[in-house]
Amino acid sequence: MDSELQTIVERIRAAHAHATPLRIRGGGTKDFYGEAAQGELLDTRALAGIRSYEPSELVVTVRAGTLLSELEALLAGQGQCLPFEPPHFEAGGTVGGMVAAGLSGPARASVGAVRDYVLGAMLVDGRGEVLNFGGQVMKNVAGYDVSRVLAGSLGVLGLIAEVSLKVLPVAPAEATLRFECGQAEALDLLNGWGGRPLPLNASCWVEDQGRGVLYLRLRGAVAAVDAACAQLGGERQPDAAADWDLCRDQRLPWFTEAPGGHDLWRLSVPQTAPVLDLGGDAPPLVEWHGGQRWYHAAPAEGPRLRAAAAAVGGHATLFRTAGETASPLPRFERPSAPLMRIHAALQQEFDPAGVFDRGRLYRRDATAS
Repeated sequence: MDSELQTIVERIRAAHAHATPLRIRGGGTKDFYGEAAQGELLDTRALAGIRSYEPSELVVTVRAGTLLSELEALLAGQGQCLPFEPPHFEAGGTVGGMVAAGLSGPARASVGAVRDYVLGAMLVDGRGEVLNFGGQVMKNVAGYDVSRVLAGSLGVLGLIAEVSLKVLPVAPAEATLRFECGQAEALDLLNGWGGRPLPLNASCWVEDQGRGVLYLRLRGAVAAVDAACAQLGGERQPDAAADWDLCRDQRLPWFTEAPGGHDLWRLSVPQTAPVLDLGGDAPPLVEWHGGQRWYHAAPAEGPRLRAAAAAVGGHATLFRTAGETASPLPRFERPSAPLMRIHAALQQEFDPAGVFDRGRLYRRDATAS
């Protein structure tokens, strides 16, 4: 065990012995996400560095405090990438934070989520024990796949010290097409295209100066992308990569020019869900071929958004609040009672003393969803 990891382990063991709560933090770029963190700061950035990288095997093992930008630069040098396009939001994000938050970018609906690319992980649990799960190949799991459970856990099960990730080659060709259409027409187009053998990779519908616009990104073999462009029509957009990065990091005008005092909500719904009837609200930004819909809403409108999402078989997350004052609504909807029992049992197994902030995902006193 190296000195950086040993220091972390000793800190956690001391916290366990003295019942001192800890809050895990890497670059802090996702501090806004989830319930407000509590406890003494436990900084992971000392756990930095690439452990191993085998481009021919499409796998990289990296310590949790490593900058996400550093990992992506390493992969790009070999013509490879993290296909799920993890958001950066701002500079300084770490690989551990990427996994703990479990957030994916524009390509998620086509290529999968963060958890689908986690092969293995090293975890320091609430007792200060170093545990290893999974490995560096796809078929290595017998029983409960703990390494993938860590994706989106926000640190409530332990500190992610190291992670092995599957990576993929950068697609040989890419094109972005632009279509002027309303939201309902865009959803119909996306649902129709989804049933055809097209190299769909990402989509974004947004209203721009009163006109609805659908952007569609294609990725794959050169012949497949060229053929799809010819079939679908639309207006091909040159140099669109930067705009997709802005979408990924929520720096498009739709995000940055939000009405004052409005929260940002993420609605996860079936891709086939129709346009949601939310009265006079401003049009959403729609991603993931209709499966992810972003809304700005006044704090009092949260329950209405959750009801609308539930009515079509989805759920809603309070992604960002308008100010520093805590919202009366929980950030995440509580799962069903059986799932909550599994959630509680996992926390009890990995962190029986509650060293790590158990309220980061779900408030203990939250009764509303």
